[in-house]
This record gives sequence, C-alpha cells and structure tokens, in this order.
Amino acid sequence: MKILITGVAGFIGFSLAKELLNSNYLVYGIDNIDNYYSIKYKKFRLKFLNKNKNFYFSKINIEDKVKIVKYLKKNDFDYIFHFAAQAGVRFSNINPKKYINTNLYGYLNLLEAINKKPKCIFYASSSSVYGEQKKLPVFESVKSSPINIYATTKYLNEIIADLYARTFHIKIIGLRFFTVYGEWGRPDMFLFKLFKSLFNKEVFHLNNSGNHNRDFTYIKDVVAIIINIMKKKFKNNKHECFNICSNKTINIKKIIKFIMKYYGSIKIKNVKRNKLDIKDTHGSNYLIKKYFGFNKFTSMESGVKNTILWYLSNKIYKY
Repeated sequence: MKILITGVAGFIGFSLAKELLNSNYLVYGIDNIDNYYSIKYKKFRLKFLNKNKNFYFSKINIEDKVKIVKYLKKNDFDYIFHFAAQAGVRFSNINPKKYINTNLYGYLNLLEAINKKPKCIFYASSSSVYGEQKKLPVFESVKSSPINIYATTKYLNEIIADLYARTFHIKIIGLRFFTVYGEWGRPDMFLFKLFKSLFNKEVFHLNNSGNHNRDFTYIKDVVAIIINIMKKKFKNNKHECFNICSNKTINIKKIIKFIMKYYGSIKIKNVKRNKLDIKDTHGSNYLIKKYFGFNKFTSMESGVKNTILWYLSNKIYKY
C-alpha cells in the first residue's frame, strides 16, 4: 500500500510517517523544507525517516503546480495525507500572502493534480476554525468563526474539500487538530519554547499571563487516531471533519507549575494577550470515540515527561 504525506518534514507529517513505516507501509513524502522554523531540525527528522528503506522523499513545493502535477502523474497512492501548510497564527498577520499561496493555492494544486482517485484524502484543518466560542466543548457541528488569516485559510480548505468531494465523489476527511504536543514537536510552539527557556536559562514571555486553557493532545494519540480513521471502511464518498483532541483542557499556568516542580525554576515575564490568539480551546472527541474506537488518551503529566526526556536526550535546545 502506497501512502503520500505532504509536509512530511513537519511535526505531524513526520510522526505519522514514522508510525506507518514501523507498520511496513510504503511512505512517499514531499516537503519544501521551508525556513519558518529551523531547517536543521527538519533535516534531522528526514534523516531519521531516510533510515527506512520504505521511505521515499522528494523536495517539492506544493505551490509549484508543474512539479506537483508531474509527481502525481508518475505515482498513484492509496491514501493521501495533506499536511503541507504555512503554520502559525501570529505570523499570518505579518505575511498573509504566504498563507494564501501555500494554504489555498498549494492545496488546490494538490487536489487538481491527483491522477487516480485514492481511497481517501486526509488534510490538516485546525481547531482555530471555531474562533472564540462561549459554549465549550465545541462539536464538529458548531458553526465556524475564524478570527485570523491562518484560521480563515483552514476554513476555506474545508469548503473546497466539500465541493471537491461532492463534485468528484472522493472521500475527503478534514482533521481539526487541537494543540498537538510531544516528541519531535515544533520549536515555535508553547512547550518547546518553555523547555528552551528552562534549559537555556532564558526569560519566557508568557502570553496573557497564562490565563487561558488549551486542549492539549499528545502526538502518539493523534497518530493512533489518524491510523484508526484510515483503517475504517467508509460507505460513502463525501467530506467529513473530525475534532482530533483529548477533550481535556488544562490551564497554561498549571503546566508551568508542573514543569517547575520537577525540572527547576523558569524566569517568567507576563505579557498582554495577543489578539490573534483564541483564549480557550476545548473540543469534543465524541465522534472519534464513537466511530473509530479510540478511547485511551495519554495524561498531560505523562506526555510532558516523555517529551522533556526526549527533548534532553536529543539536545533540541540547541536548535
């Protein structure tokens, strides 16, 4: 079985590829090795994947329609996981055009380039499509209300997916990721920035003084959920979205307190809330539990401990 993962050098793409390779799938990965965060770190991930004989990597930018069409003309895939995108909520206010080019035009390029209909196309959506919601947890049926460019591009991805699924009778699934964390994580996200401040003795700037809650979801749980969905035999060719979340929120200050208890003090500087950030996120995982049988979620304490041990053993604070 041949599987394509776009954005394979990214956090979730890499983590899924690693697990699929462990299960002896043929994994083809593409990535443009963008410099949004450490290129050295992304190459570190690819070096790990390249050790497996069933992994095939090509450096391709999904914004290059000619190259993506040529690539997909040569290769047919059973499943496609589209994770290549410009990440980061705050950067979307600095360079919105990059989000339009990558997250929209790149996404369309991929869909239009598909030569043979796969069993299913998966793509990365985001909890940010919900915007600020008064009633939590949010269910998939809640109306989307994005508050920034990044979230808007993810919302438009969902609309495009719905149109393509109905027009071409293709099974397409949107994965609304909440705050994913864990080993091999992104250095620009909260936990890794916190670890870096801790081990490099640097000041950590705490957004909104830590007065917000997040639905943190451990990467190994996320990958297991995705694989469970992939193995499901769907009876329809339509577009559906699922929350990928733990359905458990935790206050940011509580996480910091937990880490400081075991690993030492962190120099904290409280800063005002960034208006682009959603204050609280909390998703319902009722559907993934009901339809895909995933019920065992890793506790935040265990996930953080595993992540810190991996972080230290791989000296990620140097990246």
